[in-house]
Order: sequence, then structure tokens, then C-alpha cells
Amino acid sequence: MSSIKKLAGQTLWYGLPTIGSRFLGYILNFSLSFIYQAADTADLTQIYAIVPFINILFTYGVETSYFRFSKEMDKDRLYNTLNVSIFTTTILFSAILLLFSQSLANAALMPDHPEYFIWLTGIIFLDTLATLPFAKLRQEGRPRKYAFVRIAGITINVLVVVFFIGVCPQIEKKNPGSFWLLMYDPSIGIGYYLIGNVAGSATTFLLLWKEWISFKFNFDGKLWKQAMKYAYPLIIVGLGGMVNEMISRLVYQHVVTLPPAEAKRQLGIFAANYRLAVLITIFIQMFRLAAEPFFFNQSKEDNAKKTYARVMKFFVIACCCMFLVIGLFLDVFKEILTIKFKEYGEGIHIVPILAMGSVFLGIYYNLSIWYKLTDRNLFGAAITIAGAVITVLLNIWWIPRFGFTGSAWATFTCYAFMMTTSYLLGQKFYRIPYAKKKLLSYLVLSAVIFFLHRALGMLYANIYFSISTAIVLLVAFLWFMANVERKEFQQFPVIGRFFQPPPPKSAN
Repeated sequence: MSSIKKLAGQTLWYGLPTIGSRFLGYILNFSLSFIYQAADTADLTQIYAIVPFINILFTYGVETSYFRFSKEMDKDRLYNTLNVSIFTTTILFSAILLLFSQSLANAALMPDHPEYFIWLTGIIFLDTLATLPFAKLRQEGRPRKYAFVRIAGITINVLVVVFFIGVCPQIEKKNPGSFWLLMYDPSIGIGYYLIGNVAGSATTFLLLWKEWISFKFNFDGKLWKQAMKYAYPLIIVGLGGMVNEMISRLVYQHVVTLPPAEAKRQLGIFAANYRLAVLITIFIQMFRLAAEPFFFNQSKEDNAKKTYARVMKFFVIACCCMFLVIGLFLDVFKEILTIKFKEYGEGIHIVPILAMGSVFLGIYYNLSIWYKLTDRNLFGAAITIAGAVITVLLNIWWIPRFGFTGSAWATFTCYAFMMTTSYLLGQKFYRIPYAKKKLLSYLVLSAVIFFLHRALGMLYANIYFSISTAIVLLVAFLWFMANVERKEFQQFPVIGRFFQPPPPKSAN
């Protein structure tokens, strides 16, 4: 149990700043629905859908390679070699992006805004150079600095956006000649979200300066080839994963059979509702930050497989709870989302579909440890490519017929396929004793509770009734989990004491 406690502690250490930074970023993006109409947010949605693809190409799996080989190789030599590699390629790739910024803007149907791609290049350049310093902090177990840098970066990001989007327009109305407006250009508008991101990324890079300058320009070609041989399938995995997550928003305007203005409006609605399901993705990211180095470090232990199985169980329970929080309180989220623009409520029905799809994705990430530990990354690449093909084909087929509802079901189908395939292959090559019947029953129970709540809402459509029944059903689920897994929870720090059996009564 000590290893599980360690993972829980690491998840909190790395997770809290991740939750904090991602949640601030989430609120920042969520605020779009309060400031701009759906059609006005479409360009920014596309820009941020492109970023993850370029990030994967820029980093090409060096982070995972660093974790994989840091236990076997000289850490300084490995760090130096990978940093020289990523520094060189980042400069080269960034120059290419800047050179073709107008062409990229034309292809993305925003020819009047090539500056968006210039700012995007700045964000990716700085974030890429911070990749290995962040990995070094995680590998060396330095969560305090990791937390500080992450939170500082997103804080600056938020402050810059709030100043230019929220404060400056008010100053311009009341005092047009103010000193504070010298740097403000109202024509940039929503572009200040990107400028804020540049400022946040620059802050992060500067705070990691000590880790960055600690490397020397020493390059070991043999070590680099070994690391790249391990990493290149992960590039395919990463790109395929981004296709599955982002392709719907990239192709939506190109395949939907609607006038351009309506297509932009629907894309904005789709993106706003997609952000609600991202709450589960934030938890998954938090878990992965701690789990990846933990899984590699744990692999040589005698009980490693049992530990992985128990980790999966706790992970699924946590994901089910998060799915229910989103699904049961969907009416509350709808009220918040439609405070200013009612049109955003048109897509609220896709949120549970995307949320359960995100749960499947999280389980897939947990399962993927089998091919990383056995150096069978090509299997991971094959699964991801197959998932990407499914996603692309279903989006092309279903978006013209069902709009963003079809896209949501395409995402759900893809992640269900990837999860199932990875489980079956993993049991063949690296058998882990997952409690599959119990885990499946937890997922089914979560879905049944959600549908029960929706059925009750159809019988009596009232927001207060919806909230009341949601609380009752969520508490019932938590009570059920607490009783079924009581022995497991008893061993946890802090919360364990709440699950201990009552002391025996003394005899009179």
C-alpha cells in the first residue's frame, strides 16, 4: 500500500498546481462564452486545436524517453543530449512556422489574421524549451518548484488577458487618453487570449532558466539514436491522440453542410460545451504527471502488476465520480453557460457523451503502461492510428448528418475502441490482474445513475428538483463505493480513519 500512498502523494503534489493552472486556464477559456458570441470564438477554437499537433512534432517524445532512460543511463549525458536535440529542432521548426504563417492562416480560413500564427509560434517555441526542464523537476522529485512555475505562468496569462479584454475597454470608455491604453489596440480583440498565453509561456521559461542553462552542449549520437528509436512511435501515438481529441473542431467548418456563418456559430457552441467535459481531462492530466515516472520506477518491484491493478481501480472510481458530478449537475452547468448567450445551451446534450469518452481515454492511458514497459511502442502507435482513422471517418460521415452530436459520438466510439483494444493486447503481452468485472460494473452503474436522473428530470422539469435528486444520487453512489471498497479506503492516509470499524464495546 505504501507505493499507492506514494502515487497519491505525488498526484497531489503535481496535480494541485496542474488543477490550479488548468482550472484558471479553463475559466479563462470558459469566459469566452460570456464575452463573445459563438461565431466570434471559432477562430480561437481552431488555433488552440492546432497547438497540440505542433507541440507533439516539436517535442517528439523526448519527455517519455528521458523518464525511460534516466534510470539506466548517465542522467547528465542524457539531459544534455536531448536538450541539444530539442533546442536545434525548435529553432528550425519555429522558423518554418514563421515563414509560412500567412499560408497557414489561409488554410485555416482566417486569412486576415496571420499574426495569430506568429503568436502561436512564440507560445510553442517557449513551451517546447520548457519541456525537459519540467521533466527534470519531476524525475528529481522537486514538486514545489514545479508547482510554483506552473501556477506563476498561468497567473500571468490570466492577468494579461483580464487587463486587455476586461479592464482596457472600460478605461477606454471612461478615459480615452489614459496612459494604460498606450499598449492597447481594440482591433486585436480576441487575439489578446493568445498574447496572454505568450506572456505566460515566457514567464514559465524564465522561471526555469536555472534548469535550462544547467545543460551543456554535449551530444552523444549513439544515445540520441537509442532514445529516438524508443520515442518515434510515441510521436505517432501523440499525433493520433490529438487527431482523436482535436480533429472534430479542425474539420467541422469544412465538412458540415451549412452556410459559413452558421458553421462558425455551431463550432463555437460545440467548443464551449466540449470544455465542460475537459474537467475530466484535467484530472487525467494531473494523474499522468505523477503516474508516468511512478510506473517506470515501480516496474522492477515484485508486486508491480498488482500495484498497477489497484491503481486502475482507484482511477476508475475517481473518474466515475467526476462523470457523475458533470452528468448529474448538467442543468446547473447549462444555467451558467447560457447566462449571456442562450445559444450555447443548444449543445449541452453532448457533454455526458464526451465526458464518458474522456473516462475511456483515461483508462486507455492507464492501460498503455504495458507497451511502454515492454518497449512495444509500435503497438501503441498502431492502436492510436486505428483510433484516428475511426475518428476521421466517423466525423466526415456523421457531422454532415448530425452536426456536433455526431462528432461527440465519434469521439466516444474511438476512445471505447482504443480502451478495449489496448486491454486485450496488454493481457496478451503483459498480463495485469485488473478487476475487470468490478471496474465494468462501476462504469455501468455510473451510466445507469445518470440516465435515472435524466428520466426523473423529464417527469418533473425543475432546476431545484434536478439539483436535489442529483445530490441524493451522488451521495448514494459514494456511499455504495465506500462500503464496497471499505477495506481499501481504510489503508489510505487522512481519509482512512473515516472507514475504520467502530471499536468493540467494552463488557459491563
